[in-house]
Amino acid sequence: MMQNELDTLLNDLLVKWHNYCAHYQYGKGYPSSDVTCRQSRTSKQYDYDNGAMDANVDNAIMEAFDAAMDKVEQPWRTALSVQARNLHTGSNVWSSPRLPSSVQERVVLLMEARNKIMKVLARDGILS
Repeated sequence: MMQNELDTLLNDLLVKWHNYCAHYQYGKGYPSSDVTCRQSRTSKQYDYDNGAMDANVDNAIMEAFDAAMDKVEQPWRTALSVQARNLHTGSNVWSSPRLPSSVQERVVLLMEARNKIMKVLARDGILS
């Protein structure tokens, strides 16, 4: 892959990862199924048409990407998280006090962070 394609792919993965991590899972006060019906399963014959299979694949990719992000040490992980949020919003407004105040140092740190996550993704077989 060319460098531009890798950058685009990593940006896309970061945006999807931000959405994946920001997805709010609310708890229910009551069980979602009756005890007598808990073992029943619905037919999966229409899952392909409804996009459920694609959602399962996307979820598996995000779980693997989240595990790879857990392997990136600080402050590089923070740099990637801030970039993911900025990419998601489409503007460069988010920052973190954990990152260097100098713009040049933040740019170098972000480049190192992107290289680190790419190495982890390649090592884990997520990206090849």
